[in-house]
Amino acid sequence: MNRRKRIAFVVTLIAMAAFCSVVYAEDISYRKHIKPIFEAKCVGCHGQDAAPEYHAFKEEKDKWLVKGQGMRMDSYSHLVFYTAWPDTGALMRRLDDGKSGKDGKAGNMYQHLGSTEEERQANLKLFKDWVGNWTLKKWKDITKEEIDGIKVKY
Repeated sequence: MNRRKRIAFVVTLIAMAAFCSVVYAEDISYRKHIKPIFEAKCVGCHGQDAAPEYHAFKEEKDKWLVKGQGMRMDSYSHLVFYTAWPDTGALMRRLDDGKSGKDGKAGNMYQHLGSTEEERQANLKLFKDWVGNWTLKKWKDITKEEIDGIKVKY
């Protein structure tokens, strides 16, 4: 293969790799990728049998926290509530590894994404790809463009 063909071949490979990474990010869905992680790592404290709905949790927060339980998040609708609206960014703030924030502190649920740092990072990447615009901002601070970037595919 001459030099020109090799360069064209390498450019083609790079373009294909870029295309595949875009397709990969768009293909991350709640049903195929996020739900299995949730069922393996989160359902014990945030599932239907363990956790109350958001408003019931807020009314008796201390009671639930003593039991080691959080708000119910065991469905697509529940996770969107904590991702896009009305509790914008809550899921991201809890799962973040600290690299997205100013203080470098990991969210309080990051540790539960896996038993090793490698597993936590892999699961965090799936969540980030699923969300799209990984923001730690709350509803009052987010712009329309930023909220439009959240792409939580079912």
